Amino acid sequence: MNYTLHQLRIFIKVCELQSITKASEALYLTQPAISIQLKKLQDEFEIPLTEVIGRQLYITDFGRQIYDLALELLAKVDQIETATDQYKGLLTGHIRIASASTGKYVIPYFLTEFMRQHPGVNISIDVINKTNVVESLRENTVDFAMVSVEPQNLALECVPLIQNELYLVASTNYPGLGKRMTTKKLGQHTLIFRESGSATRTVMKSFLDRNQVQVKRSMELVSNEAVKQAVRAGLGLSIMPQIGIRSELLLNNMRILPIKGLPIVTQWNLAYGRGKKLSPASRALVDYIRLNKAQISVEHFS
Repeated sequence: MNYTLHQLRIFIKVCELQSITKASEALYLTQPAISIQLKKLQDEFEIPLTEVIGRQLYITDFGRQIYDLALELLAKVDQIETATDQYKGLLTGHIRIASASTGKYVIPYFLTEFMRQHPGVNISIDVINKTNVVESLRENTVDFAMVSVEPQNLALECVPLIQNELYLVASTNYPGLGKRMTTKKLGQHTLIFRESGSATRTVMKSFLDRNQVQVKRSMELVSNEAVKQAVRAGLGLSIMPQIGIRSELLLNNMRILPIKGLPIVTQWNLAYGRGKKLSPASRALVDYIRLNKAQISVEHFS
C-alpha cells in the first residue's frame, strides 16, 4: 500500500461533502487535482471506494469503512505532531468551535490574546443555529460550543462568559411608536423572527406566548444579520440580543423599546461534553478563559 496522508485527507473531505467540487473549494485545490489524488488512492484498492449514479457521487460501504479508519489514522498522526511539538515546548493543535450566530459577536474577544500567545494553535469557528450546535455537541464533532441556553438531555461542562440580554428593538425612524411599548400594542406590528432552531426565536416565541400576544403579521429570516437589517429598514420589530446590535445603538440607527418582561437575560457559555478528554490546546483555552474572562468582559462588554 502506497497511499499518502494527503490522499486520505482529500478522501475524507469528499466523503463528508459528497462532492468533488465542494471538496476542491473547501481544500483550496482544483477539481482535477482532487480527481487525480482520488484515482491514485483508488488504485491501491481492488474494491471501489466511490460510485457515480447519474451525476451524483456516492460513497460505497467499503469506502465508508476506509473513511472511518482514515479518520482514526489521521487523529493518531495529529497526536504524533502534537506530542513532538510539546516535547519541543510548543503548544499546538486544532480547536473546533460551533457557535450560534449571535455568539460570533462574543467568542472572538476571548480568543484574540490566546492565539497571540500560542501561534501554533489553529481555531475554526462554525457559525450555525442552535439546533445544529447541539447536534455537534451530541455527535462530538466539535471541541466546544457557544450556547446561550444550556441544552437539555446533554451532560455538559460550561465555562460562563458574559450575560446575554435580549430586548425589543426597532428602527430609530420606525413610525407610530411612543416612548414605551405594551404587549397589547405589540401584536399590531409586524414581528421579525429568526428561523426555527434558533435560540433567539425560542426566547422571542416564549415571551409572546407568555404575554398572550396575538401575532397578526410576521417575517422569518435565517440569520441575526438579516433580522438586524430588516429592523433597521423599518420592516418591523424584533427581540434581539443586545450584543449583536451595539454598533446600531451607538450610531442611533436602532433603539430599544422598553416593555414589561424585557430584557430576558441568559448566559453565554463555552460548553463541552462532560467527561470529554480535552486536548492540551483545548485545556489551555479553558484555563486561559477562566483566568482572563473578567478582564475581557470589562474591556469589551461593559
